[in-house]
This record gives sequence, C-alpha cells and structure tokens, in this order.
Amino acid sequence: MCGIVGAIAGRDVVPVLVEGLKRLEYRGYDSAGLAVIDDGGQVRRVRRTGRVAEMEAAARAEGLAATLGIGHTRWATHGGVTEPNAHPHISHGVALVHNGIIENHEAQRERLTALGYAFESQTDTEVIAHLIHHHLGRGLDLLGALQATTRELEGAYALAAISRDAPDRMVCARMGCPLLIGLGEGENFIASDVSAIVQATRRVIFLEEGDTAEVTREAVRVFDAEGTQTVRREHLSDVSLASLELGPHRHFMQKEIHEQPRALGDTLEAIIDAAGFGPALFGAEAAEVFDGVTGVQILACGTSYYAGLVARYWIEAIADLPCSVEIASEYRYRRAVANPDHLVVTISQSGETLDTMEALKYAKSLGHARTLSICNVPESAIPRASRLVFYTRAGAEIGVASTKAFTTQLVGLFALAATLAKGRGRLTAEDEAAYVESLRHLPGSVQHALNLEPQIAGWAERFASRQHALFLGRGVHYPIALEGALKLKEISYVHAEAYPAGELKHGPLALVDADMPVVVIAPKDSLLEKVKSNMQEVRARGGELFVFTDADSRFGPSEGVHVIRTPRHVGVLSPIVHTIPVQLLAYHTALARGTDVDKPRNLAKSVTVE
Repeated sequence: MCGIVGAIAGRDVVPVLVEGLKRLEYRGYDSAGLAVIDDGGQVRRVRRTGRVAEMEAAARAEGLAATLGIGHTRWATHGGVTEPNAHPHISHGVALVHNGIIENHEAQRERLTALGYAFESQTDTEVIAHLIHHHLGRGLDLLGALQATTRELEGAYALAAISRDAPDRMVCARMGCPLLIGLGEGENFIASDVSAIVQATRRVIFLEEGDTAEVTREAVRVFDAEGTQTVRREHLSDVSLASLELGPHRHFMQKEIHEQPRALGDTLEAIIDAAGFGPALFGAEAAEVFDGVTGVQILACGTSYYAGLVARYWIEAIADLPCSVEIASEYRYRRAVANPDHLVVTISQSGETLDTMEALKYAKSLGHARTLSICNVPESAIPRASRLVFYTRAGAEIGVASTKAFTTQLVGLFALAATLAKGRGRLTAEDEAAYVESLRHLPGSVQHALNLEPQIAGWAERFASRQHALFLGRGVHYPIALEGALKLKEISYVHAEAYPAGELKHGPLALVDADMPVVVIAPKDSLLEKVKSNMQEVRARGGELFVFTDADSRFGPSEGVHVIRTPRHVGVLSPIVHTIPVQLLAYHTALARGTDVDKPRNLAKSVTVE
C-alpha cells in the first residue's frame, strides 16, 4: 500500500508524478518516492518519509527531470517508516513500486540471497525488484521478466516497473489490488486511482485480476492471467478536477460532510424519477436474482459494516426477510453454511477493499450465485465480480474517514429493502408512495442537520480535552452510535466506544463518571422512553450527557444534560439524518485537538491488504 502513479511522455513527467502523488495523499501514507530514467539512461530516485511535499522539494533540489518515471506513496506493512523501506525499490537498474502484500516473500528472500542478491530494506517489495532483474538475466525482456516474476508471487499486488535497459516503456501487473492505465495522446499513464491522473486524461482502462501490461508512449498491450494478449474496454471517467479540490473548505472531510445533500440527491435520482422501487435499480438481471430470495447476507468492513447493520433492521422490518451482517475479514476465514437462496450483498466505498473482495469470492465458492454490490466507484473490482450493482453517486471521497459514502450507502440499502418488500407483496402502494416522498425530502432534512454545525462545534470544545467517550443508541440508531464512536476515534484519537443503550447496566455503566462524556442518539421513535431511562442511569452516576434528538421530541436540556435537536423526526430514514451530527462532532473535536483530519495516523483510505 498505498498509491501508485506512472507516466511515459514526450515531456517532463516529474510534475505529473508529483501531482499524482499529491492526489493520492488521501489514501493514507507515511513515505513517498519517485524513480525516473534520465536522459543519460540512468535510474535516479528520490525518497522521503513524511509528506509528498518533502519528497517534491528534494526532487526539485536534485533537478529531477525525465520522460519516464514511477512514483509511490507507502503505508508501512513490512518494515518501519524509514527511507530505505520507502518505494521505489531498485535492483541493478530496475525500479519498482508495489501495493499489496507478498505472502511468500521470506522464501523468495532466502532464494535470492542464495543467488547473490543483497537486500537494503525490510520490505516484501524488494524481492520483486530482484526477481525481475533475475529474469532479465535469463534473457527475457522487461514484460517477460515481469510476467515470470508474477508467476512466482503469492499474495496481493499492483506493480509497476521501469528499467534502464528499456527506457521507452514501463510494465505493470495487477492481482487483488487496483490498477488502471490512463490513455493520452502520445503519452500514457498508470495509477492505482483515477484521481492521480485526471489532470492528464480521463480515458482509462481497468486491469483485471492477473493482468499484466506493457505501456509505451504510443501503445498499450494488455495480457490476461494466461499470458494471452487481450483488449480491456476503455472508459471515460466522470471524476472531475473540481471534485478533487478543497474550494472554500478547510478539509476534504468538511467539504464531503457538506456535500451530502447533493450526493444523496444524485443517488436518489433514479428512484425519484421512477416514483418507486423496482429491480431495475440494481441491474438488468435483478428481477431474476431477487426472485425466490429467502434471506440476505451482508458482508462489509468498517463504516460499510455499520451501514449493513442499519440495513438489517430495514430488511427484516420492511421486507420480512432474515438478514445477517458480518465483518468480511471474519466471514472469509470461518466455515460458513451457505444457502443459495440468500442474496449476498457486499458494501465498499472503493470497490477494492481486499477483505470484502475475498469474502465475496468465498461466498461464491460456497455456491452463492445471487450477489449484489453497493459501491461508489464504477468499474472497481467488487462490482465487476457481482451479478448486480447499485452505484452510490457520492462523487470522489478524499477524506480517509468516510462520510458521504456512508449516507449514500444507506440510501442504496433502503432502496434494496423496499424493492425486496415490493417483490414479496409486502409493500403497499401507499407505503411505497410515502417512502418515495420521504426520500424526496431527505436532502433537505440533511441540510437542516448541517445547519446545526455551530452548536455542535461548541460541544466539540468540551470533548477536545477528554480522553474517552461513550456513544449510546437503540434499535436502528445503535449502528449510528457505532459510526459516531468510530469517527471520533479515527480523526481525533479520542478513545470512544458505542453500546446499545439497554446494555449499559450489563457492564459499561462501570465506566461512567464525570470525565466520561456520553453521547446519546435519541430520536422520537418507539424506543425514546426506553432511552430516557438509560439516560437517567448515566445521570445517577454523575455522567454528562450530550443528546441528539428531534425537534418534536419534547424534552430539553437540564443540569448535566445538553441537547441539540435535529429536524423533525423523519421516520424510517432517521438514521441517515442522525449521522450528520456525529460526523460534525468528530470533525470539530479533531479541529480543536489539532489532528490531521483528512489523513489520520496509521490509517489508509483504500485498504487493499489484510
């Protein structure tokens, strides 16, 4: 991990590589580097720990310029955050960058050491550079050496390599980690994310599992996992430069929180236009796939997992279908009992989350043929591996902590629940019309919640000095408490946990004192009176309560109880609206604590390793 960019052109590509790495910063990283073939045919490299800006300054100081080069932002897996461990790695004129994890690197290291290769890093990546050089020594060209190397690797990877002996080309490979090729006029590019090259081209091809490719200024040749030359379809990316710019906002997270009314409106467009729910929302095969479904299995990680937990309430209550939700990294390693009549739903913002992708493969291997992905990135790996897809139209999400991707995922999952209910004859025309009308007003309700930002920022000042926090919710709002705790942990580094409010008396109440702020999600629903009782348990132990409720809930602040009212209760869609305040609380707490909001320590945006 974590970001790759490469370019070959008739112009100096160093500025393109640097700009690409800057646009990949959102993915999370701890070091950055470039390698180029200069006019003299030599490999030159610059690496630095820390930010891309530091590496950029070093490249400028060294006068780095070339028409062929590769760059990388690294998120440490094997070996610490040191310059020798930073990419690119070099072996006798071969420079290489790599995302992913090579599982058999220790055996390959022993083999290569016996062959006389010396290692300068602790990484698994360096073995790949040495293997390519080894195969070049056997008389293979650069592409052949890369292909021979990939046959000896076990694990996940996206690779890009250049060589001083082939200064007119670069080669790349993909297995389990995203990689694409950007097509220009007299110049071509490679990247792990289209945002890295959108300033140069929007024409891209996505490599498939096992693909290798050779890229020159004038041509691209792609080979499948069997080594047969193939053609991959060209796409015109809809990622815009404007979506990758901060504009008037201080951070991308703040921008993306405030983009949610638009993102939700865009995601809802097809439902509103159709004035209802139907299989066509999920693909041409959806009617066939949904017919006879007897249950739903949701697989996801992190924030997407919490979206799945909300969906379980909706699917069981509205569609009257059993629904289980599992963390993908757990599901993929246990002996699961498959039911071919269950719909397997995978949720991923990037569409490349490795654990979720592997969980999907495992489910399919067990006989699950009914598969649906909910994703924000068209043509990413998980949608391509699924029969059906619902694309959330959130636009590029740069902040590591997911915001608009989460709320648009909830819209997709609600549409799924309603569609399954309608197909099973459990959704009346009146209920369908009411749901559509509620969705139509959802962006406005979210905007009203965003207008509470000044009040929430005031609360954040009180949280900034605390080291721990507790989040409570009940029913469908419990996952929103989980999401609020996760956001606070991710970007402010305040330890936070979430519990169903009814669980307080079974253990967590022991933690409550005057120094433990307790955030409560308490909308005006059927469980409000139960939540009020749980709040009294907190107050009786001296705990300070911070309550997000609805405008029509009819209870207000008192000593030790702070209340912010979101718009009037919006019924079944309430979890989406109540997500906004917890996002804003985390954001403003992080601001008050002075942390790096968009690039929190130790985290990456696109998690393509175990």
